[in-house]
Amino acid sequence: MIRTTAVPRPVRAGGALVGVLGMVALAGCAGTTTPAADAEETTPATTAPSSSAATGTDTGSIVGSAYTDGTYTAEGSYSTPESVETVEVTITLESDVVTAVEVTGDPQAAESKRYQSEFIGGISDEVVGKLVDDVSVSRVAGSSLTSGGFTKALQTIKSEAAA
Repeated sequence: MIRTTAVPRPVRAGGALVGVLGMVALAGCAGTTTPAADAEETTPATTAPSSSAATGTDTGSIVGSAYTDGTYTAEGSYSTPESVETVEVTITLESDVVTAVEVTGDPQAAESKRYQSEFIGGISDEVVGKLVDDVSVSRVAGSSLTSGGFTKALQTIKSEAAA
């Protein structure tokens, strides 16, 4: 759209000033919340094992573990261009380390069947032997969308296993 009349200079300057002040105010807020959030996340992990050991629910994990040993199962879904797919993930944890992983799928599309099969064939090499907090998969054996469902299931498992 072409303006036929100019906006007065004081109005333009006032608008610019309001925009700059708004950005400065928001930038100041962002810097102060991040360290507090990090501190809150680490506090429960350090205090949880002592209460777990006191109740007898710990099954042999080392002192200081963030997760209770055991086998956990969860589902994670992800979207493909053709459909919404789901994978079921079963992970065994020992002292916060993944000792076994099993992924099963029920693909709705033929292409999803291929990619889920490739993912299932390669996921064990990517996660077994790693600390559960260090597990991060984005692409396994050429499958990138299936890893989204795996990651969602892993987050659920970590929530359930938190000591």
